[in-house]
Amino acid sequence: MAYRPTALRIDRDQALRERIISAALARVAEGGFVALTMQALAEDVGIATGSLYRHVRNKGELAAEVFAVASQHEIDALAAIVRGPGDPVQRLTAGLQRFAARAWDSRQLAFALIAEPVDSEVDEQRLFYREAYAELFAELLHEGAALGVFRVQQVNLAAACLVGAIAEALVGPLSPPARAAREAGYPALSLAEVSQGLVTFCLRAVGAPLHEEEPQS
Repeated sequence: MAYRPTALRIDRDQALRERIISAALARVAEGGFVALTMQALAEDVGIATGSLYRHVRNKGELAAEVFAVASQHEIDALAAIVRGPGDPVQRLTAGLQRFAARAWDSRQLAFALIAEPVDSEVDEQRLFYREAYAELFAELLHEGAALGVFRVQQVNLAAACLVGAIAEALVGPLSPPARAAREAGYPALSLAEVSQGLVTFCLRAVGAPLHEEEPQS
């Protein structure tokens, strides 16, 4: 008779796998993907390294799942604003500000998600989630274009450009050298400056009126 795991065993395995992913995410948030090693993770979780491979096939698969979990959190947070109340310009502005603020609050994790050199499995996830971000922005741009508040001809292209602009604008300030310089007291851009510059650029890119350009009543 073939062995069939009990419901209790399945629940325990699932709980342990969730602990593994949670511990792996904490390790990446602390030191980036370079800090995610199977031996260190096994020690964090309190199991043997060999036992860890019962739940994840290899480091690449584990890193990809960690990337997906962390990125989905950011997608959900942005979607709540992009699909929330307010006109399209207000929602785009708030979404950009929220994204920048969340990245600033978790700089190591944000840099790891945006720019850290990673295994091919993670690179695949990075491309997938960039497309997910672009789809979210495209949804908002279509709505704004229909209302006449955004002036874009190629919505999908514009949405992809927004994703690229956000990544490039944040990668410098979030990078380890920039963080080290900031902590050492050297002059560096603040969150407010980065956020405002990003908002201004993106609003101009989609032909949205800036606050100071709106007609005065």
